[in-house]
Amino acid sequence: MSRELRAVIIDDSRSYQLLLQKVLEEIGDIKVVGKASNGNTGLRMIELYQPDFITLDVEMPIMDGLETLKKLKATKPDVSVIMVSALTKQGAQVTMRALEAGAFDFIAKPAMETREASHKALIEQLSPKVESLKKKKRFFKKKDSPRSLPCLTKHASSMFGREKKADCIKKQARNKKEPVSIIGLGISTGGPNALKKVIPQLPGSLQAPILIVQHMPPIFTQVLADSLNQQSELTVKEAVDGDIVSKGFVYIAPGGKQMKVIRQDALLKIHITDDPPEKNCKPSVDYLFRSLASQCRGGAMGVIMTGMGRDGTLGLKLMKRHGSLVIAQNEETCTVFGMPMEAIKSGLVDMILPLEKIADGIQNTLRGKY
Repeated sequence: MSRELRAVIIDDSRSYQLLLQKVLEEIGDIKVVGKASNGNTGLRMIELYQPDFITLDVEMPIMDGLETLKKLKATKPDVSVIMVSALTKQGAQVTMRALEAGAFDFIAKPAMETREASHKALIEQLSPKVESLKKKKRFFKKKDSPRSLPCLTKHASSMFGREKKADCIKKQARNKKEPVSIIGLGISTGGPNALKKVIPQLPGSLQAPILIVQHMPPIFTQVLADSLNQQSELTVKEAVDGDIVSKGFVYIAPGGKQMKVIRQDALLKIHITDDPPEKNCKPSVDYLFRSLASQCRGGAMGVIMTGMGRDGTLGLKLMKRHGSLVIAQNEETCTVFGMPMEAIKSGLVDMILPLEKIADGIQNTLRGKY
């Protein structure tokens, strides 16, 4: 059984309000109960109509999106917020601050020449966000409860006492055949905040580079890299084609591109391509993980974190064939338990860890403790 999600649109452009309303209602199971042109009016509408979620423009007169978000979270923390940002560096920076302040996710306003093209781009961006909200708010029954999946006891580690100690010892011996020399990390919804609880916890002396695919549009990945770099001992950067993969560095795939590793002149390098999206994702976790399986074999470790969908699972299957160790974020600390759940259901995961333990899990693996 399901019921309609109730939505309020807050945007200073009347034409954009109407476009967003049309898109949301086309997605289905959504009723737009109010529209407002600034934060003050929007907050009054939220109080009046009690929506499940709102779309919130970043730049507005009288009260902007960030101020509106902070006031909303202080009084109605259960109302989910999808920020609507301009595809600019300033818009990306404000959006990052909004995610830190409690926004559920964001979309970028498409810079299309026609209304039809904008409509299509918004559908593609908003549909997965809304599906995530439906699952988060449990309007739709979960098809699989991870606590009931047999693969948790058969394939995952004993972090929660679910596997025999003998099985863990066997896995440790298998993975120790090839030390971990590189880490691939895939993440989506809830990613910026989650990464800020992992990457800054790792030491600058970490003995393996980290390559990250975070589902984000162009500009936003650069802003994310800059933000993480300011908080971390490791050097965090948006990857550039030809980068030599080096210890002490974290490379984030640029939005709107694909990232893989290649071997050239005996060096492992990053190759940025304009290859098509995979599962509507560009950058794609599977795309990166396939290259790690091919080029690094058992020396690569996979980390799969919060996000909707299945991106990463197929790539992890290839990595596991070479003996790679895989860490998944647990359900309780995920914004959306989609990507980790799919990897767990497929029997690919060695350790299921809460967000605050993932950095420790990475370091312990590099030290040969798993």
